[in-house]
Amino acid sequence: MSEKQLRKGYTTGAHTYIIFRSALYCFLTIKELSISKTNKMDNDDLDVTKGCEIIVTISTNSKDLTLNNIKHQPSTYISGSNKLSLYAGEGVGVVTKKGLKIAPNFPAINPAPRDAIFEAFNEITQGYENLDLCCSVSVTDGENIARQTANSKVGVMGGISILGTKGIVKPISSSAYIDSVKTEIEFAVKNEYNTLYFTLGNSAFEVAKKHSNEEAIIEIGNFIYDSIELAVDLNVNEVVFLCGIGKMTKVYQGFKNTHNRFGVIDFELLQKDIKEELDYEVDIESTLTVKGISQELEKVGLLEKFYTMITQKANEQIKLWHKKSNVKAIILEQKDVLGW
Repeated sequence: MSEKQLRKGYTTGAHTYIIFRSALYCFLTIKELSISKTNKMDNDDLDVTKGCEIIVTISTNSKDLTLNNIKHQPSTYISGSNKLSLYAGEGVGVVTKKGLKIAPNFPAINPAPRDAIFEAFNEITQGYENLDLCCSVSVTDGENIARQTANSKVGVMGGISILGTKGIVKPISSSAYIDSVKTEIEFAVKNEYNTLYFTLGNSAFEVAKKHSNEEAIIEIGNFIYDSIELAVDLNVNEVVFLCGIGKMTKVYQGFKNTHNRFGVIDFELLQKDIKEELDYEVDIESTLTVKGISQELEKVGLLEKFYTMITQKANEQIKLWHKKSNVKAIILEQKDVLGW
């Protein structure tokens, strides 16, 4: 059976650019308020903005626009005697903290789509003079959609960000999630957090919150390798990686992504390593779960040594992936977790 052909899609930035061109052509034709709408194409990536409605409105008066209620400055572009002022409409965020690609008090429209819009304005208005246009980008229900993202943590308030560098969202690469992780790391580094906490799941997040500001805690999903690689590339001083014993076992066994679709734990290898390291042979026939093995080892007084073994091997594996990384992997079940 052949594999299913996975669907690609376009970023919010690409959709915005396309309907901006349409709205501008329409405005220049009818010389009055112009509104264009589109729905973001579905795809097989992990993306909370799939299907969202994006709206571009162009007018000569900013009062005609429905804006994010957070007061902000528009991003402006001047071409000859023509000017475009780009606002965050309802459902598109406003940047309120330093450390992002966009300065505080401006619309959360990333540089790539913003500059593409400006280039389109320059191209389409050739031959026109003394235009002074106001444009808003809005997303229907964008404020609620943004609650499923890390926007508020990094200071993007009132809606989603308009993202996209290449325009195409590739399925399975989960580029939207990884881009979000990168943004959070960049934000934390620029705000001078020396130690970042990478967490998998709510339990890890709650433990990390006891030791750090939430701005330094990054929920990396299952993207272990990619997130550590980003930390290396962005010169993060130190990373504490927190997760449960099951996921950490996958890490030590070399899983770069711990989602089940990428494979399951090799229990024969785990049994072999426990025999070599702890001089005990676990019964993997009766229980093929790490929790079950933990319970068996607890009965014979080897649980803490088991945790130490898994943690040590996970840290060794991370070093094999990224020699320059400064990552300390810790499992949540260990006593005195983060108690150093």
